[in-house]
Amino acid sequence: MLSGYISDTMSKKYRTYNPNQTFLLPPDIRDWLPENHLSRFINDVVDDIDISPIFAYYEAENRGNPPYHPRMLLKVLLYSYCVGMSSSRKIGKSLHEDVAFRFLSAGNFPNFRTISDFRKIHLDKFEDIFIKVLELCQKAGLVKLGTVALDGMKIKANASLSKSQKYSTLCTKEEKEEDKLRKLVRDMLDEAERVDEEEDRIYGENNRGDELPDGFRTTKERLERIREAKRQLEEEQEQKHKKYQNRVQSRNKEEKETGKKVRGRKLKAVPEEPTDDVKRNTTDPDSRIMKTRKGHIQGYNAQAIVDCESQIIVAADLVQDENDKHQQVPMMKQVEQYTGRKPKKSTMDAGYWDEKRLKEIDPEIDLYVATDKDWKTRKKLRNLPCPRGRIPKSATFKERMERKLLTKKGRKIYKKRGSSVEPAFGQIQNRGFDKLSLRGKKKGKGEWILICLSHNLLKLSKATASG
Repeated sequence: MLSGYISDTMSKKYRTYNPNQTFLLPPDIRDWLPENHLSRFINDVVDDIDISPIFAYYEAENRGNPPYHPRMLLKVLLYSYCVGMSSSRKIGKSLHEDVAFRFLSAGNFPNFRTISDFRKIHLDKFEDIFIKVLELCQKAGLVKLGTVALDGMKIKANASLSKSQKYSTLCTKEEKEEDKLRKLVRDMLDEAERVDEEEDRIYGENNRGDELPDGFRTTKERLERIREAKRQLEEEQEQKHKKYQNRVQSRNKEEKETGKKVRGRKLKAVPEEPTDDVKRNTTDPDSRIMKTRKGHIQGYNAQAIVDCESQIIVAADLVQDENDKHQQVPMMKQVEQYTGRKPKKSTMDAGYWDEKRLKEIDPEIDLYVATDKDWKTRKKLRNLPCPRGRIPKSATFKERMERKLLTKKGRKIYKKRGSSVEPAFGQIQNRGFDKLSLRGKKKGKGEWILICLSHNLLKLSKATASG
């Protein structure tokens, strides 16, 4: 087989091509990327922000080999999410094959487990980094807070819908898994007693002899998840039962004081034990069954508030609630917490309509909230003429809101919701983030903030390049 450069015998002259040529001078990997490449931007941003809380984790530990540099791992992780890559195995592979990843890692090749552990360990730090990037967006003039839009997106959990079980099924499965675990323990003890003198043959020369056998660890973990799902159902039912008892006591007290029966519907009894109409998932007990336009999914409700002018996400959260009725107050407070300012106007769809909670929002914020989920009613309201004259003093909060949305100003402001927060969710999904990689509400929230952080970095990068 021939080695070295192979010269083709052709009359046409081609540009020099020799894949076997050794570099005569040390290569500079920065020359392999264009000046406006996203990886260069990520590199500069991470170098510019304070990540001392992440460093503090490693500074407290003096044992073992030196760890990989936190800034390098953070750059790699942020860039991977910006390009729609959440799999730690794919990230580890890209460090060897992708020039941008090699540029950010600067010759380091952490394996996928190191990348995965770094993400899990520092999930609670991403909120702080999100705020720091938001500060950079404010300095760049991308956060006006003239009008913001709040919406929620149902995002799949790292769990199958088929793994959601009824309480009675969970009880049966718990018993089966406990029996299986007991049998495994008995078998372990019998085997150890019977072949005690042949430990080397059983456990291997390089093992201590106390490792868990195949099947034991997975069975134990599965049993723990079943118990957690069962515990959540019992805890939730206990809270419902207490609430029902309090309402019964309050009702009886009122009837005793007034001597009259309280008008209205009779309270529906709430049993102490969970019923089979509610399910819990045994893979991710924190996730919930969510209804979407395309059917039901096992997932979470991802919340975000977007600046309507720039599509920058100024607040983000992940909740278990199937609807959005409880999110308007905490999300609006989060905007001020993250940016240090209050928005002038805010728009929300009908899913957030709750008169009592909307009144709790700072009155300085001008609200534009749809009042009815029914599309026929909404269509009827939209076709009504623009109101004239003074608002009647007897008008309710809902009537005032409907009147405000019918004005030219109200129509224009509410229309911004459809061109800001919904496209932001679309861009996130187009990058492949319609499903979380991590399990549990706490970890899921950390990953959702990381996804929103990468969204803001892309917006900032684009604005910086065009500016």
